[in-house]
Amino acid sequence: MDRKQMRKVRKKRKRPILRRILFFTILLFLVISCYIGYVLFETYQAASESYSELERGEKSKLRTEAVEISEDPFSVLLLGIEDYSSGGEQGRTDSIIVATINPKDQSVKLISIPRDTMVYQEEREKEDKINHAYVFGGKEATINAVETLLDIPVDYYATVNFNGFKEIVDEIGGVTVDVPFDFWENSDDPENKRRIEFYEGTMKLDGEEALAYARMRKRDPRGDFGRNDRQKQIITAAVNSMLSPKNLLKFDDIAKHIGNNVETNMKVSEGLGLQSQFKNFNASSIEQLSVEGSDEYINGTYYYIPDEEKLAELTTELQTHLNHSNSSSSGSTDTTSADSTIEE
Repeated sequence: MDRKQMRKVRKKRKRPILRRILFFTILLFLVISCYIGYVLFETYQAASESYSELERGEKSKLRTEAVEISEDPFSVLLLGIEDYSSGGEQGRTDSIIVATINPKDQSVKLISIPRDTMVYQEEREKEDKINHAYVFGGKEATINAVETLLDIPVDYYATVNFNGFKEIVDEIGGVTVDVPFDFWENSDDPENKRRIEFYEGTMKLDGEEALAYARMRKRDPRGDFGRNDRQKQIITAAVNSMLSPKNLLKFDDIAKHIGNNVETNMKVSEGLGLQSQFKNFNASSIEQLSVEGSDEYINGTYYYIPDEEKLAELTTELQTHLNHSNSSSSGSTDTTSADSTIEE
């Protein structure tokens, strides 16, 4: 066989190989495209199920116009709802966290508000603990109370119940935290309580453990402040875990848990716009702030009273981060009108 004939034979052999490679490349592309389409569809469905518009409409009463989430600084109120005691109906806010977010410089500030914080509640025309606002007026009253306290607009909110929190943490493979000291806490399930032990140092927690870690305050020498720091620690750890490659591949499963257990007024399009802005976000850049104040008993009931001067400083910092200013002053903490009728 001469060289010319040998070249023809080689070409014939190469063509089937090239065709197979091309076929499998196209097949792989179609499979990936279908998977991406499925994930996007599931995410859209979950986000649609979570969406719940506020009675006030799209903008806060403290804004002249609604924010553009991919361009303007905005705030999100995160509410952890304990609804076991109410049989799954409207419960109390066990955690109240405000996040102010600036998409241009990808900066985030987290503020935990102690649930016993005294604040004026306009729906009831009286001052009371901030976590009672949800009991009497739901998310709308809680948003109003937070706006009164911090004097900043609350643009978005998100509520998550305890079951949802545990499911989401389990789905992302748990969270890793730095436990500040040894302590224990009972699990939250009233039908299957168990004692959960935490030891100083690095620990990886599942959903039930993470919830117990975030809720404990009676055995913390810093009380609400210690608990607030642990809640913010859980949020930061969860963000880091969600951004890991393994969790990005199963985002459809995460989205289902969100859809079943989370309620928010953030639209799908807004969430996608935010995701594109924060694709290179690092959770270590989250700044953690607190509402400073003091403990006080009024008419036999415990309250946390914000320090007026420190509260004004916090308000200024948050307004600056949001590129926003109000003519009103921060929320009243006049203790003479306090009254509480809810069992603690």
